[in-house]
Amino acid sequence: MKILSRRVLRALERFNATYPWDHNAHYHRWILRQLPPRFHRALDVGSGSGDLARLLARRADSVRAVDSDPEITAQARRLTPSSLPVTFTVADARAELPAGPYDVITCVATIHHVPFAQTLARFRRHLAPGGTLVAVGLSRAQSPADHLLGAIAVPANAVTGWLKNKGRPSQRPVAMTAATRPADMAFGDIAREAGEILPGARLRRRLFWRYTLVWNQRPPRASRPATPRTIRQGAGKESTTP
Repeated sequence: MKILSRRVLRALERFNATYPWDHNAHYHRWILRQLPPRFHRALDVGSGSGDLARLLARRADSVRAVDSDPEITAQARRLTPSSLPVTFTVADARAELPAGPYDVITCVATIHHVPFAQTLARFRRHLAPGGTLVAVGLSRAQSPADHLLGAIAVPANAVTGWLKNKGRPSQRPVAMTAATRPADMAFGDIAREAGEILPGARLRRRLFWRYTLVWNQRPPRASRPATPRTIRQGAGKESTTP
């Protein structure tokens, strides 16, 4: 049985390599649905080949895209028309990010490469009041729900790859040439830490070994104007104070 399992696994690996597709790009349209139709400044962390940054640039006045890999960043610059308001920078997300604030921050398949809590806190500091943070991340399978989604994703992944490539063998997309790393945090731990740093964050397990996080930075409450009050000053005189 174990031999059969290994054979099946190797066959699936060969099939997926023949019909590759980008799991992260699969969620780009979903990310855009979480964002306003127009916004001023956006930051894309872990921008890779720039696919999401170019989509954001259709709605934003300016987009800063950062990635720690110089080679994939150079690819992103070559693939991006000069007319789009996107600036690509080689930078480590573990260090300080380009100065904000930003109306939108996105982070796809990157946050498991860096210290989770510290990075979320940094995102929070760089997000403008009323701004939106959207992340797509990877988590380590631990719970029955994780393993069930993983089992469903195996055949779904093969079918999706065949359909997206229209049954023709293809080369890997440029976005898939970036360095990868397995996730080391379980979804439950991710949800707990995110809830402490980003109160009200919405997290959900997703297909294809991903989870999503959406958080809106609440604008500061406007202070209520003082209500005038009337006080007595003896002998029938009145005065109004704020």
